[in-house]
Amino acid sequence: MEKKNETLQNHIELTPETEETGLRLDRYLAGALPEYSRSFLQQLIEEGMVSVNEKIVKASYKAKAKDFICVTIPEPETLEIEAEDIPLDIVYEDDDLLVVNKPQGMVVHPAAGHTGGTLVNALMYHCGDSLSSINGVMRPGIVHRIDKDTSGLLVVCKSDRAHRDLALQFAEHSIVRVYTAICHGGIADPGTVDAPLARDPKDRKRITISANGRRAVTHYEPLERLKQDFTLVSCRLETGRTHQIRVHMASIKHPILGDPVYGPKKCPFHLNGQLLHAGTLGFVHPVTGEQVVFTSDLPEHFQKVLQNLKKQ
Repeated sequence: MEKKNETLQNHIELTPETEETGLRLDRYLAGALPEYSRSFLQQLIEEGMVSVNEKIVKASYKAKAKDFICVTIPEPETLEIEAEDIPLDIVYEDDDLLVVNKPQGMVVHPAAGHTGGTLVNALMYHCGDSLSSINGVMRPGIVHRIDKDTSGLLVVCKSDRAHRDLALQFAEHSIVRVYTAICHGGIADPGTVDAPLARDPKDRKRITISANGRRAVTHYEPLERLKQDFTLVSCRLETGRTHQIRVHMASIKHPILGDPVYGPKKCPFHLNGQLLHAGTLGFVHPVTGEQVVFTSDLPEHFQKVLQNLKKQ
């Protein structure tokens, strides 16, 4: 286990263990500091906020045992994103966190060129200043994400304490996340896709299976065979990578119905995105220590297609 000493409020010292030798610096930091996103840590490296043995290095630097790594976390900037009075479907809320049911079509957090109408904008209006600051000014409270056109449950952190604890649970893959999807083709038996994922070097908007990617594991189980050669499927995440279920199901020739990136170009229904719903979310409450599980019904647009495929 790496040694970590927060000698100052925003100054972290790390020393890799022998088994961590050879990891890229950004990958090592992502594992050592799960409360921060990998992209945020990569940005710190690029800005010279990370040093190894008192020297500035690149993200590709390979960690060595007994390296002395210093990470400086800048003070949170003044948030310039506006709070918006957007209705939220709140499943649970207390002083440390809340669980929300995100609708299809809503982006989780602002990004360049898209600063309004997001879940964060709505959360800022609902929670005011009561959102964790760990993931920076663009993602207050956000400890994990789901795609814009995927619906379902997200846990949002109000306190930094809750954020750090839940980030560790996500890093240890102990969070329960079960999705429901309608997939192309007939799926007869349950199975597991264990295939590493990385950004497609030819198209940064796509994720691809790559030997150089991060390990990704999806367990799937058919729930019901539908008409027109579709199957209702349950997918349980062991890891949580970008587009994981979408890429994994497409890789075994069962892409998700309506997926505009990894599915067929022609869709038999007028859909605005993939029929994928995060319906179950479970974790250990970071303050009470209680195991909690939340569920969400399939949204109306999903149920409508499902009923049509059952009737035919």
